[in-house]
Amino acid sequence: MNFDDTPEEAAFRARARAWIADNAPHALKPELEVAGFGHLHLQSTDALAASKAWQKKKAGAGWAAPRWPKIYGGGEVSPIEQVIWGQEEGVYAKLAGPFVIGLGMCGPTVMHWASEEQKRSLLPRLAAGEDIWCQLFSEPVAGSDLAGIRTRAERDGDEWVINGQKIWTSGALDADWGLLITRTDPGVAKHRGLTMFFLDMKSPGVEVRPIRQMNQESSFNEVYFTDVRIPDAQRLGAVGEGWSVALTTLMNERQSIGGSMPTGVPELFDLCRDMDLLDDGAVIARLAKFAARSSGLRYTAFRSISALSRGEQPGPENSIGKLVAGSLMQEVAQFALDLEGEAGLVEDPLLAVHQGRFQAMLLRSPATRIEGGSDEILRNIIAERVLGLPADIRVDKDLPFKEIPSGAAAR
Repeated sequence: MNFDDTPEEAAFRARARAWIADNAPHALKPELEVAGFGHLHLQSTDALAASKAWQKKKAGAGWAAPRWPKIYGGGEVSPIEQVIWGQEEGVYAKLAGPFVIGLGMCGPTVMHWASEEQKRSLLPRLAAGEDIWCQLFSEPVAGSDLAGIRTRAERDGDEWVINGQKIWTSGALDADWGLLITRTDPGVAKHRGLTMFFLDMKSPGVEVRPIRQMNQESSFNEVYFTDVRIPDAQRLGAVGEGWSVALTTLMNERQSIGGSMPTGVPELFDLCRDMDLLDDGAVIARLAKFAARSSGLRYTAFRSISALSRGEQPGPENSIGKLVAGSLMQEVAQFALDLEGEAGLVEDPLLAVHQGRFQAMLLRSPATRIEGGSDEILRNIIAERVLGLPADIRVDKDLPFKEIPSGAAAR
């Protein structure tokens, strides 16, 4: 496979590079280059405001959502051109954090399932950084079983009344809109009684409670719904078809996360170079293993991009990238702190080696192995839907949801 740019791709790269040179917030580059893993912190300005400003500027030139149709705020570029754009955007892509869920997961779902009027209303605002989206899926009782959710939606004329709770919702505190999966019929099998909506997060009855994480951040949240009313017009797909809508989100989620999740491998090479460890045979052996896995992730992502270029939807093979990237990042961070020795205990980015980025990475890494599908769920998906192995026995598969034994009574 030849990864050199074609003449057309080289011309596109030159155009992207020139635009970034003329428009990027270069004053923020030093801070972005040393920014740790997790929530973006900037000393010189408000990070969310900077993210919105960069997103809006990109949208004005068609770079905010490169592959989306222009009528929805995109640039209608090819999959490989989107990769080139990402390469050229470089460290400035860190400013896109608040919009990753919207652009990579919620936006494609809205584009596939919403009405044309809704798409023309919602998607350009998302692309321009005017709205932030979150994904209201996980629940305390359901765990990794998305089809086991208990948040109820009950029909009341032209509206639905929502009661329940979501958890581990990334970005909910800043979100303007959310994709909400609910249970509308507990009398049928769990995968068939679900319905999806999009929800204004400022609706009466929506309460967001930040969750304090061990890295002292609160990027995850609990979200409570108390008699929240949603117009039926904000339903995505038919009543009871929520699982199919959710699969659209999940397939795009695993492509988005697995294809862009940092592994820390380049930063680890920099650390070893700064510590004069590149002549140490044991260190070189570990670096070689990390580099091989990182390259495997890169080429697996290229396979997915090739499928997209043929007009195919993201498939279950994208679970591979997310599964490998999550564990690789955790191993890289641990190895880096082992190399740092006692200095690895220092978390303050102003004092720590390499601004404490590996400390931040290690503290955040357990979450990366859960969000977007836990390791165990991803292994099942790969085994069954990629390798064609026999499916796990699921005794509750065809039972009405209300008859499935649970530690919590169905509401």
